[in-house]
Amino acid sequence: MSSSVRGMGFLQKRSILPVLFLFILLSEGHFRWVEAQNCVWYGECGESEKVPGKKYNCNYTGPPIPLEKEGYELLTELCPGYDYGNRSLCCNTSQLRTLKGSLQLPLQFLSRCPACFFNLMNLFCELTCSPHQVQFMNATKINGPNVVEVQYYIGKTFTNAMYSACRDVQAPSSNVKALALLCGKDADQCNATNWIQYMFDINNGQTPFPIIPIFSDVQVAVYNPMNNKTFDCTEGLEDGSGPCSCQDCSKACGPKPVPPPLPPPWTILGMDAMTVIMWICYMAFLLIFIGTVVGAWCYRKRTIMSEYGPILDSNNPLSLNGDNPDQVNASCCETLGERFENILRTLFSSWGSFCVRYPSVVIVGSLILVVASSGGLVYMRITTDPVELWSSPSSQARQEKDYFDSHFGPFFRTVQLIITTPLNDTFLYSPYIGGSDVPFGAILDKGLLHQVLDLQLEIEALVATDNGTEVTLKDLCLAPLAPYNTNCTILSVLNYFQNSHTVLDHSIGDDFFTYADFHSHFLYCVSAPASLNDTTLLHDPCLGTYGGPVFPWLALGGYDETNYNNATALVITFPLKNYLNDSVKMSKSLAWEKEFISFMKNFSNPNMTIAFSAERSIEDELDRESEGDISTIVISYVIMFIYISLALGHINSFSRVMVDSKISLGIAGILIVLSSVASSLGIFSYCGIPLTLIVIEVIPFLVLAVGVDNIFIIVQTYQRDERMPQEELHQQIGRILGDVAPSMFLSSFSETVAFLLGALSNMPAVRTFSLFAGLAVFIDFLLQISCFVSLLGLDAKRQEENRLDILCCVKLPEGQEAKTDSFLFRFFKKVFAPFILKEWVRPIIVAVFVGMLSFSIAVVNKVEIGLDQTLSMPDDSYVLDYFRNLSSYLHTGAPVYFVVEDGLNYSSPEGQNLVCGGVGCNNNSLVQQVYAASLISNYTTIAYTPSSWIDDYFDWVKPQSTCCRYYNASGAFCNASVVDSSCVHCRPMTPSGKQRPEGDDFMRFLPMFLSDNPNIKCGKGGHAAYATAVDIYPENKGVGANYFMTFHTIMKESPDFIHALKMARTLADNITQSINHKVFAYSVFYVFYEQYLTIAYDTALNLSVSLASIFVVSTVLLGFELWSALIVSITIAMILVNMFGVMWLWDISLNAVSLVNLVMSCGISVEFCSHIVRAFSISVKKNRVERAEEALAHMGSSVFSGITLTKFGGILILALSKSQIFKVFYFRMYLAIVLLGATHGLIFLPVLLSYIGPSVNKAKVFATNKRYAGTERERLLNY
Repeated sequence: MSSSVRGMGFLQKRSILPVLFLFILLSEGHFRWVEAQNCVWYGECGESEKVPGKKYNCNYTGPPIPLEKEGYELLTELCPGYDYGNRSLCCNTSQLRTLKGSLQLPLQFLSRCPACFFNLMNLFCELTCSPHQVQFMNATKINGPNVVEVQYYIGKTFTNAMYSACRDVQAPSSNVKALALLCGKDADQCNATNWIQYMFDINNGQTPFPIIPIFSDVQVAVYNPMNNKTFDCTEGLEDGSGPCSCQDCSKACGPKPVPPPLPPPWTILGMDAMTVIMWICYMAFLLIFIGTVVGAWCYRKRTIMSEYGPILDSNNPLSLNGDNPDQVNASCCETLGERFENILRTLFSSWGSFCVRYPSVVIVGSLILVVASSGGLVYMRITTDPVELWSSPSSQARQEKDYFDSHFGPFFRTVQLIITTPLNDTFLYSPYIGGSDVPFGAILDKGLLHQVLDLQLEIEALVATDNGTEVTLKDLCLAPLAPYNTNCTILSVLNYFQNSHTVLDHSIGDDFFTYADFHSHFLYCVSAPASLNDTTLLHDPCLGTYGGPVFPWLALGGYDETNYNNATALVITFPLKNYLNDSVKMSKSLAWEKEFISFMKNFSNPNMTIAFSAERSIEDELDRESEGDISTIVISYVIMFIYISLALGHINSFSRVMVDSKISLGIAGILIVLSSVASSLGIFSYCGIPLTLIVIEVIPFLVLAVGVDNIFIIVQTYQRDERMPQEELHQQIGRILGDVAPSMFLSSFSETVAFLLGALSNMPAVRTFSLFAGLAVFIDFLLQISCFVSLLGLDAKRQEENRLDILCCVKLPEGQEAKTDSFLFRFFKKVFAPFILKEWVRPIIVAVFVGMLSFSIAVVNKVEIGLDQTLSMPDDSYVLDYFRNLSSYLHTGAPVYFVVEDGLNYSSPEGQNLVCGGVGCNNNSLVQQVYAASLISNYTTIAYTPSSWIDDYFDWVKPQSTCCRYYNASGAFCNASVVDSSCVHCRPMTPSGKQRPEGDDFMRFLPMFLSDNPNIKCGKGGHAAYATAVDIYPENKGVGANYFMTFHTIMKESPDFIHALKMARTLADNITQSINHKVFAYSVFYVFYEQYLTIAYDTALNLSVSLASIFVVSTVLLGFELWSALIVSITIAMILVNMFGVMWLWDISLNAVSLVNLVMSCGISVEFCSHIVRAFSISVKKNRVERAEEALAHMGSSVFSGITLTKFGGILILALSKSQIFKVFYFRMYLAIVLLGATHGLIFLPVLLSYIGPSVNKAKVFATNKRYAGTERERLLNY
């Protein structure tokens, strides 16, 4: 019994325990539930010790208290989820006001994405007002009535969801992500937890006391972390707000764009296809050619015939020994050709005779015309403006530049320094708060930064003088917040320290530790350059003194990825205002830049290596280079003059040196060449066409080549000629002119037509060169067949009278020497011509030249396009160092503007959606497309998301923001920093008021936005970023042209710039098609590089047109001999193709300068070829080989001495030029032109004529026989 009772008692005790435990649990739960309705704080108490102007919340652990009525509107605005029932909360109206003030910057930057902002407000509303605070908050420190520290338990799920919704939101005015401005570090280093930690950190300047976030998804002790519902950025909100845009939410974008794969190189069997094809073609040609040559040789051997056997036998009526010379079986074309030839000969003979008989009339007449034409030189204008040189006024880039300049003002002028140091001392910085050591480059040493700041301040203090007026940097610099803030924009790391030695030295610490100094401030600022207050104990601003951010990629160089602390260079940029058609203001800018350049040239510091440049630097150096090149050009011409003067004379004996020399005639010939150049320049100066440096440097060279050749032909033909019986001097010179002038006319007229057609080019440099050259060559020809012929007649009389050259009053005793041929003529006639036309030499020559041609065709597509800007500078130019440093250290490219032309209606939602990038904007809007392009920047060259004035305007004008307010009485704008009860919000806090402004509202507030300076309460003011970006119609009737700016990726070589231009244009065209409104891309370098988009086409067109014109003119002037004209054209084409081979071998790129030289080489090649072909066509020798030999002997020596030797001496001097552009584009190309022209004209062409030259013109032979029958000349024909 007792035992059972005891057992029962035990059982009873066992059954009571769970009940008791359950009771305790239930009661604890009841107490927790009751406690869950309790607060941690309520209302505001004492002033915060850490953050002046902010207050602590009051310690309060009672139940929530109903909100005062005046707080209802604020509660609806900030925490709409609590706007229910009696609104019993743990906060009062003053706390809500503080919350609104603290969240102004996040609101302005994150409200672009409604889901992100909703989640963020959830975090802060729960913290500030939740009636269940005690569930997830713990007041860990209380000082009297003040709560001075709390713990906030936040769910990891909520934290990650909030970060995920906000991570991609953009800050359009800064081209960066919003979190970069709100997280205290670079957006890439920001994550879900450190972002919340930063927002709750007392050092951020907004939080009055420490709030310690604890992240967990499970209960911690008695606390249940706050894990409210969140919205993803792809979801719309319950109030009707749409999902975030693709730009602000990568998940809403679909798949990331993928750049198209690069086209694979064209190969055959793993080798370059062009090389393989040309190799096969060359081998095939060799087989066929050698087979044909061997076959022909065997055939001749078998029929016992030699190629040198008579083609014309004695029974042929055309034979000189024929029995019946009065009949000829010439074709109609041959007869027409002979008659045309006869007309030319008669005309030139009569004219030559007239010039010798009346020299004074001709010379005085020529002088009058030359002086009259040259008079235009007083109106001469020389263009050194690179834009005028390289860009046609009608080109797309030029028109877009003009549009941009006229609507937004010209792109600012740039003064820039790139500073490196010879010191190699890197040093480590150990943050006080822990974390790994941070290495700093030697350039960021504080002592060196002080020295750089001294230099920067000295530059700021420079004073220049312009027309007696003092000019300082303040007068010229870009000050975007003027007149409120007149500080100059200086993009420099020192601007993180407010350009102040004191701020740079600012540090906080004690005897043992340095808690914060310039290291920590630098590391903060490079991650948040627009911050007004760093999170270190320093609390110094990062924003520049001019009121804008200094992005680290603009102020630092030589770092890797985003490790700015590893930088090896500092970049300091002073943007200066630029002026359109205001010469007075421009003169001031030029004066100050000149003073800056002078100062920098004289500045030295052993710890710094400085490369620098001003906007005027390139033009200055081009001018200096031109002046330096003048001496080189003059020496070059002097050498050619001396050679011509000496080489023209044919001296038979020492005793007659001064009689037989032609120094005065040579000088006269050179003066004629220079007169033709002066006349051409003068005539076009009358017409108002400006000269370019290319014209001045190239044309005298060209005209000298062409003109001297003709002088040699006339003089040497006269020297070799025997006067016929009963023939007077004027008749002899007339006859000689009749023989050679058609050849001169052929070459000169071909060149003139070729050059004038070259003037069809779009490139100003090519067009002006072609115009001036064409006219100069033709005037030169006219002066040579008139003035020079008269002078030759006078010189011949002087020689016959044994008078001395130059000292023509002195006469030698009689004693006429027998005429002998010159050494060069004898060499060509007896040695050179017979050798190259030997039966075994000719096939070798053809094989070699066709091999050269095949090689050149294979590499023609490999010639680089562009102009390395370093080549345009002299060897000793300071700008060269700047260019080198620019490509070595800079990490960003030029700004690029996507300009929307006027005509789009921005007051309508449809118009807004075409361009904007926020909620509700079209997926293919302008901003969205540029953003998508920035995701594949390696392909598109678009580096960042564009700054978007319209998106920032929408954020600025929101009623939740303090940005857009106006004075109730006057309607004038009221800045966010103004405290005045009469300032009211622009738009009401209603559902419609929260929508974007439309119609009149849009234009009513836009001018306010564009005049608002960003400040601590409103970071979205548009004055700094967009003052010049939006062109507003008069009386604020609407928005005209406007732009969206971003940056290109870094560009170093010409191909990079060309690719960037191409990609930006493609993107702008896509946007234009998508929004059905004209949009174009503009950057400052487009106007120079546009030519390269079409230069291959322009080159092909120019050279083809020149060749076609040479073919047509040659056909007519060679007496309608199509085949002869075709051979001339083929040889010139070969020279041009071989020029491309030389360009590839010698690293000469294709650009306007080399195109001018190619057009010129086309003209000079005519000289090398046409004289030989014409001499061949009028030769009456028996077969092709003999005719080729005669043509080469008679014309070859004149061409060789006239062009090749003359040019050779002059060209070699160009190699000594200081100018790299001279060495590359003039020395190398001229040398190639002369060598290729001489080898083709004097070696290949005679061989080609000996194989496939035109057959003899029967009518011409018959006419020649008839003309010279029974005279001494008949014997010479057989010579």
